[in-house]
Amino acid sequence: MRIAWTKPLFAWDELEDSPTLKSVQQFLESIPDAALLEGLQQWRGRGRDDYPVRVLWGALLLSIVLRHPTREACLAELRRNAGLRRLIGIEHEDQVPKPWNLTRFLNVLGQEPHLSRLRAIFDQMVSRLAGAVHDLGRHTAGDSSGLSARRSSSKKKSGALPEPAGGRKEYQDDQGQVTHVVEWFGYKFHLLVDVKHEVVLSYRITSTKVGDNEALPDLVAQARANLPAGRIETLAYDKAADDGKVHELLDEADIAPLIQNRSCWQSEPERKLPGHDGRSNIVYDESGTLYCYDQQSTPPVRHRMAYIGHEPARKTLKYRCPARHEGWHCPMSAHCNAGRPYGLTVRVKREIDLRRFPPIPRATKKFERLYKGRTAVERVNGRLKVYWGADDGNVVGPQRFFALLSTIMVVHIGTATLLAAAPRSDKTLGRMDLTPVAKALRQACSV
Repeated sequence: MRIAWTKPLFAWDELEDSPTLKSVQQFLESIPDAALLEGLQQWRGRGRDDYPVRVLWGALLLSIVLRHPTREACLAELRRNAGLRRLIGIEHEDQVPKPWNLTRFLNVLGQEPHLSRLRAIFDQMVSRLAGAVHDLGRHTAGDSSGLSARRSSSKKKSGALPEPAGGRKEYQDDQGQVTHVVEWFGYKFHLLVDVKHEVVLSYRITSTKVGDNEALPDLVAQARANLPAGRIETLAYDKAADDGKVHELLDEADIAPLIQNRSCWQSEPERKLPGHDGRSNIVYDESGTLYCYDQQSTPPVRHRMAYIGHEPARKTLKYRCPARHEGWHCPMSAHCNAGRPYGLTVRVKREIDLRRFPPIPRATKKFERLYKGRTAVERVNGRLKVYWGADDGNVVGPQRFFALLSTIMVVHIGTATLLAAAPRSDKTLGRMDLTPVAKALRQACSV
């Protein structure tokens, strides 16, 4: 893999359509799967070992990494490619597993404790990346997406794993009118990603009936466990996460929420701040934006107050008179700003309503700039669905679905490790150097 110095650290557009044997070998060596393979071998016990668990696990990984449309296509390539076979421990063509062997392997992999060990591999690799990349996870974004699946014909229940079910998502305009509806049968896939590097930090697979606000606490807990303490600074999400408990959780974790609020005020567009009586000209709207009224003019004119900043020690948001701050004349200046060199100052206690008054107010350029990072989730979702086939729609049964999707997440974080550890080229033949991040990752992977 040859990446230019000018490319980002995680150059997703440089992924090889046909990875070389060296790239595949580096990818396989980067996955800390010893505990998973040992557990699978213990589960097999003294049964038949025609196809070792290491071979089955390697074939499953290759079917995703090499982007084969079906697992049968991957097995066909293994039968004719001796070099690729040797990477996963297959010496002869007749030792290549059959398609039904991989199907049964997925059934086993989707059961406990193997499924938890799959997630542990993902968590360990995210922690390893975060140790080498100092800004990984600083600004995050989350979202959910529907994934298609098929119900198993067997009447045997899958235990703790939810069965696939019908999902429905409505999209509305600013007036609350439904513009279009998306329906699917399967599961919901919740992601929390780094907006700069487009690397998944945590994931969760749930029933289609689970709301985004219900899944978000687990996503945040997993991401915080995978990252150094205090690494996450912001989290962007759409209106689906606008819930009081979510804001309380993020406030306790010292994470600034970048969440668009839902429209719930039907009768009153504005309210007065607590402690301000009828003589006050200060109000706030449903988004938490403060306004002051020029009551000398006819009719009264509303102005948005100037936001000065967040005061963490006081847990307040500081606002000042917009006329004095921006340098224009207001008829109410003598009344509001009398005796105040900086003009009228209003401090809003965030505890009044954490949903309305986040540390980064919605009506600020900083909020708008950071909220745009939420589009990174859409790109990651597209990469997982289209590039690695997470939304294949032909996976039958919860065990196979959870196992396959968890393996795709391991491939995603393994590919991210491969990109970050790749040497960089200045387009001069024979001149390729390792970045400090690549050196740190290669040392961590060799431990």
